[in-house]
Amino acid sequence: MPRSANADRSQRRRPVAPRRRKPGRRKGGVGWFKALFVLGAAVALVLAVWIVLIARDLPDTSGLADVERTASISFYDQTGRLIARRGSAHGRAATIDEIPPALIDAVLAVEDRRFYGHFGVDLIGTVRALLANLRAGRVVQGGSTLTQQLAKNLFLTPERTIRRKVQEVLLAFWLERRFSKDEILELYLNRVYFGGGAWGVEAASARYFGKTVSELNLGEAALLAGLLKAPSRYSPVNDADRAAARATVVLDLMEQTGRISAQERIDAASTPIRVSRGASSPGAQYFIDWIAPQVRELAGPDHGDLRVTTTLDIVAQRAAEEALAQTMADPDQARGASEAALVSLAHDGAVRAMVGGRSYAASQFNRAVLAQRQPGSAFKAFVYASAFEAGLTPDDVRSDTPVAVGDWAPANYNGEYRGDVTLREAFARSSNAVAVRIAEETGRGHIARLASRLGIESRLRVDRSLALGAYEVNPLEMAGAYAAFANGGYRAQPHGILLIEDRAGEVIYEAQPVGYERVLDERTYQRMRQLFRSVVSWGTGRRAAADGMTEGGKTGTTNDFRDAWFAGFGGELVTVVWAGNDDNAPTERATGGGPPAAIYAGFVRNAPQYGLASEPAGAPLALMPEASEPVEPLAEPVEEPPVAEERDPIAAFLSGLGGD
Repeated sequence: MPRSANADRSQRRRPVAPRRRKPGRRKGGVGWFKALFVLGAAVALVLAVWIVLIARDLPDTSGLADVERTASISFYDQTGRLIARRGSAHGRAATIDEIPPALIDAVLAVEDRRFYGHFGVDLIGTVRALLANLRAGRVVQGGSTLTQQLAKNLFLTPERTIRRKVQEVLLAFWLERRFSKDEILELYLNRVYFGGGAWGVEAASARYFGKTVSELNLGEAALLAGLLKAPSRYSPVNDADRAAARATVVLDLMEQTGRISAQERIDAASTPIRVSRGASSPGAQYFIDWIAPQVRELAGPDHGDLRVTTTLDIVAQRAAEEALAQTMADPDQARGASEAALVSLAHDGAVRAMVGGRSYAASQFNRAVLAQRQPGSAFKAFVYASAFEAGLTPDDVRSDTPVAVGDWAPANYNGEYRGDVTLREAFARSSNAVAVRIAEETGRGHIARLASRLGIESRLRVDRSLALGAYEVNPLEMAGAYAAFANGGYRAQPHGILLIEDRAGEVIYEAQPVGYERVLDERTYQRMRQLFRSVVSWGTGRRAAADGMTEGGKTGTTNDFRDAWFAGFGGELVTVVWAGNDDNAPTERATGGGPPAAIYAGFVRNAPQYGLASEPAGAPLALMPEASEPVEPLAEPVEEPPVAEERDPIAAFLSGLGGD
């Protein structure tokens, strides 16, 4: 039957549109796919070329077995105890069989748990670190494997760039292909830095424990492994408690990863660790900073490894650090002083202890040597010595009343005056009025010349304020000058080096005993001893008295209480202590009889009483019996030094940290 025209037209139209649209959609999809494929291929090609270019610029790996080292200098105290090492100390390369399993497990627990399972790059660790950093908004974790760290330490610079990171990965692949896992681990442990100038496990074992790596126990291994994250921050040299806490974290990780049992962790935590004597005295680094340039000058520019015997005594050094730390940690004792310094000499000027500040880790500025501060009344020792040379005596009387020199009218502390007093009482009470009067009477030029003769090397202006210590000096030169008041009147030059030897034991330098210049006559010397004794017995320096071990001294306080000093002597030592603020800000009325006297007393109580003496040639000691004085003592009570706080419990695991 013939169809209608409308039906024919409808049938012809229905398939037309779909046939035209479908091919069009397929062509568009293919086009986008091809475009993406071409773009991806282009990016891959660019990346491949970039990586090839980076690979072509990789550093030379032919010297892998070579160890580049600089000369090291080992510093020992006067009895041969290690204080510190400077320079790069590389121990011999330890084999993997000599390294105890405890140390290997400790290092892998904190540095690369999947070391034996990855191919140089730990994808799981990298992703975990990336997520942690994204959550924190900063870099808080690193994803580098031990192999990558070795590649960086051996061949690359520490710069943080994508290019350097790619090189690190490529070199890690090369190391994994070239060496076995044990060989990579051996290379790493022999090249990694453990702080204190020690590179490699053998040098670190000797540096911190005085033993070979094969002798390390579990606790010692945990401490060394803990150093790898930040050698300076976690070093027992800088902070024993922080090192203890970090080692505890390492033990926890070892237990969590199944490398040790819970009982092994408990046993390790209860076993004291003894760090070598030198490593346990961080404040001694101030002393090393002072003498290291002198050693290099004496040894010459091309010296090899050196052994330096110094004048320091490590036991006295620890006593100085502890006394300073305890006093300054107590706000009631420190009275607004944020810093302090101490230097202690034998009678010939040999430095037995030097503390340049509260924390060497926080500030390497050596206040004992470099801080130029006004000595205040501590300078009056030179004023009175000058007066005695001019013929005055301790029993001579002068007026303790307001005084004026031209338009200058200095006042006494708290505005108190006592009328006519002996020079002994004026010195003990630290009268400004009497000091100015006798300075004008005997001559300022004579005072300046006497101070210079005794060892004050800083520039002094000869004007009316000289008598009150208005011109700056440093604690070291004050200690050297005060030595003459303790050793019979002989000049003492502060020094710190006794002997320098090379690696073969050949002597490069040896300090020679010399006859010292007499700078105080016997009469002046004996009269000054009387005055110094009075200061400590019933004067402004009573807090420095320590069970009869302090023979004498002098306090010093400057305007607005910016500087506080105590300079004293007793037994075999002459010691100067300064306290104040680095920015010269006023303290909270800290005087020389406050924090410096307390630090001094704490030091002499705990320092060795014997074994520190060293007298100038031909300088016999002339000790005077204590002078009596019919003057009422000060009403201000004597404060005992603060009791040290108990250590944080987390540090108990290293309860012996610091050695004997």
